[in-house]
Amino acid sequence: MNSTYQTPSLRTLSRFARCALLASTFVLAGWAQAQLAIQSLTVVSQGGAELIRIQTNEPLRQLPAGFSMQAPARIALDIAGASNATGQNLFALNLGNVRSANVVQAGDRTRIVLNLNQAVGYEMRIEGNTLLVQLQPGAQSAPAAGGALGAAFAQAAPARAQPLTDIDFRRGEQNSGRVLVELPSSQVGVDVRQQGRNLVVEFQQSSLPEGLRRRLDVSDFGTPVQTVTATQVGDRVRLLVEPTGNWEHSAFQTDNQFVLEVREVRQATDPAASDRTFTGDKISLNFQNIEVRALLQVIADFSNFNIITSDTVTGSLTMRLRDVPWDQALDIILHAKDLGMRKSGSVIWVAPNEQIVERERQELQAQVSTQALEPLRTQHFQLSFARAQDVQAQLAGAGASAPATGAVVGTAAVGGQAAAVSGASRILSDRGSVNIDARTNQVFVTDVPSGLERVTQYIQRVDVAVSQVLIEARIVEAEDTFGRSLGVRLGGADLRGVRGGDAGYRIGGQRIAIGASLDGVTATTGQFGTLTAANSTFVNLPARALSGAAPAALAATLFSPTANRFLNLEISALQAEGRGQLVSSPRLITTNQNTALIEQGVQIPFTTTSQDGTETDFRNATLRLEVTPQVTPDGGVILNVQINKDSPGDVTPGGLAINTKSIRTQVLVENGGTVVIGGIFETVERNDRNQVPLLGDLPVLGHLFRSTSRSTDKRELLIFLTPRVLTTGTALR
Repeated sequence: MNSTYQTPSLRTLSRFARCALLASTFVLAGWAQAQLAIQSLTVVSQGGAELIRIQTNEPLRQLPAGFSMQAPARIALDIAGASNATGQNLFALNLGNVRSANVVQAGDRTRIVLNLNQAVGYEMRIEGNTLLVQLQPGAQSAPAAGGALGAAFAQAAPARAQPLTDIDFRRGEQNSGRVLVELPSSQVGVDVRQQGRNLVVEFQQSSLPEGLRRRLDVSDFGTPVQTVTATQVGDRVRLLVEPTGNWEHSAFQTDNQFVLEVREVRQATDPAASDRTFTGDKISLNFQNIEVRALLQVIADFSNFNIITSDTVTGSLTMRLRDVPWDQALDIILHAKDLGMRKSGSVIWVAPNEQIVERERQELQAQVSTQALEPLRTQHFQLSFARAQDVQAQLAGAGASAPATGAVVGTAAVGGQAAAVSGASRILSDRGSVNIDARTNQVFVTDVPSGLERVTQYIQRVDVAVSQVLIEARIVEAEDTFGRSLGVRLGGADLRGVRGGDAGYRIGGQRIAIGASLDGVTATTGQFGTLTAANSTFVNLPARALSGAAPAALAATLFSPTANRFLNLEISALQAEGRGQLVSSPRLITTNQNTALIEQGVQIPFTTTSQDGTETDFRNATLRLEVTPQVTPDGGVILNVQINKDSPGDVTPGGLAINTKSIRTQVLVENGGTVVIGGIFETVERNDRNQVPLLGDLPVLGHLFRSTSRSTDKRELLIFLTPRVLTTGTALR
């Protein structure tokens, strides 16, 4: 494809010339005042990493102060008393992990900023008039300053966990929130990533003291950060930062202090760009009626990217942007002229959207045509953890039916049959097919090379060991009872009529006999037999039994000298207390996201009679635990649990009753933590009073004509749940 370059206008060149002359004046003035000068900056590849050589006119007296940033990935070095004698401020390096370098002189010091593709550690040393900056191979390493070259590599992963010193939060400029972490050393590896709407910061090989294991509520600071939670996860310390609203973050480290800054960003006015994040270096543009080609060339010179412009890109525009990321400025230019871009490495192709869509359509058609002519290949996969039937169904599509166990079966989809098997969910191409051997748990795939690559990636992700979870439940039933009962029996009789005398007392010519029954009154006639002790009771209100225990009694009898008349008084009382506790602890092991069930109890028969005869059914009275665990990425466990605690109850006319206790819920628990998922508390209080009407209400004497009882029953049911994610080799004990 042909591309053209258009020279900027004379007004633009004049403005550039004035800026260059002014910058040169400042550089020469700084060089005249400082003896130390930076002469050149180069980068070479050495031992799989990059080595930056900074040449000065005289040896440095000490290593410069420096700090690094995680997002964006940068390393900044401040050389005191030095000037910039290189003649340029931007170095386009583009070697390995190093993109570019900025050399900026400010007062009596010069700052060198190394722009990296990913954050790595670095090591500095001085050799004559050269400052060597050695980058570490690999990402997410902590910066190291001073010492012998290579010492940082040996200390990149500390052998033992080191405790963090302090975790603090402060409010920064423009309502930004800053999380400050004091590290035990500069060698601690830091990993910063965004997880959903939250930020997760992990410190490798570190430990968290008890005083720092807390959750900070910082919503009152008026920053995007709401909470900061510090936890210990294995050999790492994890900070969970929960912001709100529209925000962006940056992270950097200076010596032993790590800083994570979260800033609020304004909503984009362009709906098409409202969900994008721009990370380029900031640029200011102020042009009137400049051609789009010339403006794209300015962006290319600043960003160090190669921009190829289509011949159909024409027109001009007027714009004024100040301190915006260069990728956002490019996005604004493209939207203003209905242009699109495609990026490949360090090359950006800019063309009208219609041209880009047409080219992509042609490329897709070419790929389809090529795929139809590609030779088929067959590859077999030995599965270790996944089932061959499940993998076959996923490869062929959701509509494919998994075969039964046996030897190699026919293809699931061949040629045109693929259209009938939910092509949208197929991993295989239209020409692909899959066979399985359930006996050896192997999968045989025939497809084009690109389809086999997709199958290989899928199986590598699916055929992995599944976490096992131990779930232990504790069902505690506690009972506390208290009861008190007090009663009396009062009686008397006149036996003179039975023993030959005149019973009773004479009142108005009539005799009145006293007795607890008709026998005691009319026994003088001899027609009703002999008066017994059973019918000598006037008041029979004894204390009732409590918890199966009979009350104690104390009796006294008052009788005449001839023993013909007597009065009985019996007082009974009982106080009962009881405490009991029943603990049931079912537990089981299951794999992640698989339901497990454990049950123990009895089956109670129930007999029913109908026209067909007599039938006997059984109902379960069991202790039952059914649970489905799900291990979360942050180490927690989500439990879908159902617990039943049934037991035989009282005997009723219809049969034996069953006491049931049941709970069904979903709960999130940390690994090894315990949560109370339910509880029932019952209290039954009862006060009973039995008395002779009127007489029982008399003061003092009323106690002889009544009985009282009071009882309190307390029952409590608590259910505890504890999940533990098991490591390899852990068994149920």
